[in-house]
Amino acid sequence: MDFSATAPQYKAGRILSLDVMRGIVIAFMILVNDAGSEKYAYSQLKHAAWSGWTLTDLVFPSFLFMVGVTVVFSNEARLAKGAARKDLLLHALQRAVILFCFGLIVNGFPFFHLSTWRIYGVLQRIAVCYFAVSVIYLYSYSRKLMAFIATTVIALVAYYILMRWVPVPGFGLPVRDIPLLDPDRNWVAVVDRSLLPGRLYEHVRDPEGLISDLPALGTACLGVLTALWLKTKRSASQHLMGLIGGAVAGLVLGQIWNVFFPINKKLWTSSYVLFAAGCTLTLLSICYGLIDVKMWRGKWMLPMIIFGSNAITAYMVSELGAALIDTIRVSCGGRTMSLQQCTYTGFFEHIVDPSFGSLLFSLAYVALCFIPNLILYRKKMFLRV
Repeated sequence: MDFSATAPQYKAGRILSLDVMRGIVIAFMILVNDAGSEKYAYSQLKHAAWSGWTLTDLVFPSFLFMVGVTVVFSNEARLAKGAARKDLLLHALQRAVILFCFGLIVNGFPFFHLSTWRIYGVLQRIAVCYFAVSVIYLYSYSRKLMAFIATTVIALVAYYILMRWVPVPGFGLPVRDIPLLDPDRNWVAVVDRSLLPGRLYEHVRDPEGLISDLPALGTACLGVLTALWLKTKRSASQHLMGLIGGAVAGLVLGQIWNVFFPINKKLWTSSYVLFAAGCTLTLLSICYGLIDVKMWRGKWMLPMIIFGSNAITAYMVSELGAALIDTIRVSCGGRTMSLQQCTYTGFFEHIVDPSFGSLLFSLAYVALCFIPNLILYRKKMFLRV
């Protein structure tokens, strides 16, 4: 890990929409993760209770999708400079280990109690998927397209077969003996309870559990496939049509599979992978069309580029900051509460209505998390994990 003092060079041919897209995703991730009030937050700014989806459920797969995109462009640039594949593999492993450790820090902060330390999480899943797609990319040589198509299909189909057709130990066969995707009696929950030490995020399972890394790998692979498409020698308009076609395919196939294998973020179902990828490609198509086809570029892009240039830093700052203000206890209106609760109830809750106040709190927190990224950007410092 190091801080590079070299700014990204937005040279001719660079796909700026990818930088903007990354910034949009990380900003929205902070927005939905840090509501003023979970009780009053707008429904689209909260995760679906179980099956189904909200805008919030689309954020993490969009970020993981963009990780897959990044793998292609970063490794191709290094290979073009003569870097050895084994060196790139070791570099990818180092990055993955550091990301995993960052995830442990986020989950344990500020107390780091071993008995309640959540081992798995967002950054841990990113680390695993990043390393897996890096290995495939580096050693599939000239067969990258087929390698990633095959990996995606195998991952999604194998996960469906496991969750639908393989009996769950101690509970029986889904549909016949237990409901399909029963919250507590499914392979993801059983494996998490058996193998993951410490605290599970939802007590009986983890939304970033071990087995659901398999379909999550499919999400990252779809990002790789998108990058491979954008690297082909076609016009920007042709690339845009391909992105739109991919978006439509993801949305349609995801909804069709939803009938048999419901869209479910907490289990990262195969239908969810396809549908979320379709939504991600829809947003990417809009960004690509405006920025790289219509060439509508200017200062309006800068906030998102600043967020995206240090995306992991922004996420770490937001998560550690949220944990800190939730831990600090203060006296507020005659009651003792967290600094976060005091800030919301003492100011934001009474602006128009509690729900709008919760949104304003989130927006203010996004702006606060933007400041460290802005400072780093102005100093031309970029965290290279």
